[in-house]
Amino acid sequence: MRLLAFETSTEACSVAVYVDGQVHERFGIAPRRHTELALPWADEVLAEAGVARSQLDAIAVGRGPGAFTGVRLAIAIAQGVALALDRPVLPVSTLAALAMQAGGERRIAAIDARMGEVYLGAFARDGDGLVALSEEGVVKPDMATVPDGDDWHGAGTGFAAAEDALQARLQGRLVAVDAQALPHAADVARLAALAFGRGEALAAERVEPAYLRNDVALTLAQQQALRK
Repeated sequence: MRLLAFETSTEACSVAVYVDGQVHERFGIAPRRHTELALPWADEVLAEAGVARSQLDAIAVGRGPGAFTGVRLAIAIAQGVALALDRPVLPVSTLAALAMQAGGERRIAAIDARMGEVYLGAFARDGDGLVALSEEGVVKPDMATVPDGDDWHGAGTGFAAAEDALQARLQGRLVAVDAQALPHAADVARLAALAFGRGEALAAERVEPAYLRNDVALTLAQQQALRK
């Protein structure tokens, strides 16, 4: 199994190659440099892994949610590479990839969505992968709800948003939180390899981004309301 994975949904940019369980990755916090870095890093990790593009079985991509431009870029790059190689694409939830870093059996992934909201998802460990326990959504952190239980592990910048409002909301239910965690292409690749085994690969043109929110920016009236 050989996969090339892209994840650019946040301020972090990462590219990984998965070869029969071994992962080679480039990762960096590089706001506004994703376009510049993604494909050169892909060439680097492929060379490091000793894999030619023609040897890839599929392309994996973090489908969001996250920054609109970053999500669009990752999807566009993955589709372009897949179409050029005539390979399928494995779209992976960016929140699920982030939750891979949380540890524990029950995990909450949260990404700062700006505009006073967070992208939120709840997951449980399932072998080497994860299973979603609820629908992913975009919510105000002080209004967030998660499935019952007091043994959650959290990961993601959403836990630091709005003066740690999400942590305050879930106080007493969190075992541990890494509010600095960002999604990695290595975890996208690991989850994609499991999805490939389940027969979930898609034709490149069928891959859709997961924005979860249609509003890109606050209206002037909304900005003024937040200042009051």
